[in-house]
Amino acid sequence: MARNRSFAVLGAGSWGTALALQLARTDHEVHLWGHLESEINPLIADRENKFYLPGCPLPDNITATTNLGLAIANSRDILIVVPSHVLRIVLEQIKPLLREKQRVNWATKGFELDSGLLPHQVVNVVLGKGHQGCVISGPTFAKEVGAGLPSALTIASEDKKLAKRIAKQMSNDHFRAYTSKDITGVEIGGAVKNVIAIAAGGCDGLGFGVNARVAVITRGLAEIMRLGKKMGAKPTTFMGLSGMGDLVLTCSDNQSRNRRMGLALSAGKGIEEAQKEIQQVVEGVQAAKAVHQMATKLGIEMPITEQVYKVIYENLAPQEAFQNLMSRELGKE
Repeated sequence: MARNRSFAVLGAGSWGTALALQLARTDHEVHLWGHLESEINPLIADRENKFYLPGCPLPDNITATTNLGLAIANSRDILIVVPSHVLRIVLEQIKPLLREKQRVNWATKGFELDSGLLPHQVVNVVLGKGHQGCVISGPTFAKEVGAGLPSALTIASEDKKLAKRIAKQMSNDHFRAYTSKDITGVEIGGAVKNVIAIAAGGCDGLGFGVNARVAVITRGLAEIMRLGKKMGAKPTTFMGLSGMGDLVLTCSDNQSRNRRMGLALSAGKGIEEAQKEIQQVVEGVQAAKAVHQMATKLGIEMPITEQVYKVIYENLAPQEAFQNLMSRELGKE
């Protein structure tokens, strides 16, 4: 297949595998990279990612490899699908391998913990703007995308033509991609919703009911919008798929690892026990610290985020955290 119809997907977890499957369905030659032979070799042998995305067979136009150079050399476009805490590491690994016109896209959600940078800022620092592509984000569970169920998400880039091209390349009759120029807003929505989802899971785990969960979601959106405004995002972005859409999905369904973390914490489990039970990275745990630090630095009131931070990092009891939220001074909406 011609190189201009090829994609390297870097990260063979559940979401990376699901996006590789979607790209394969739109007639791309996909090179799926993972750094662990213990994960990639069974995937090659079984033609299925049985650990991260069982039940979704890999078609012939997906090639799995641990050879990063090979994956990139055979691809026009690159899509990084790794947790936020290793994004910089992967970018530094691919930097000497990139060709001049290759664009690097990413589906990473979260702030970099030490620097407080959003993913596109990390990409710019490591690679420069010449290789910056698009951020891919929205209300999508890997299992459903992998199974080919109807889904929609947002693709954002400062390069309008590039965003349209990537959206067209990924879309078909059951997968729809919308474009945006608000990279910052899309990334903030994708990062902070994970923190709010932990709160929503905790709320349900404590048996507080649907009213309380919806209050958490709605007031959580207000926190996202306050942070977004301070960081230069467009308010309308948070009403879209990558904002409200992703927030509602992540807070409402137990496919969400962040929601399950909240449920586990409300049941009295510690972070390590809950993480072991969930088995995959829970982005909201690191995001709670990064967002709390950002809110403090910028002087933004984010009470739900603050209480989630205290539960995770200061051992505050979830019941007490919700009491703190309900006893705050009354104010206008």
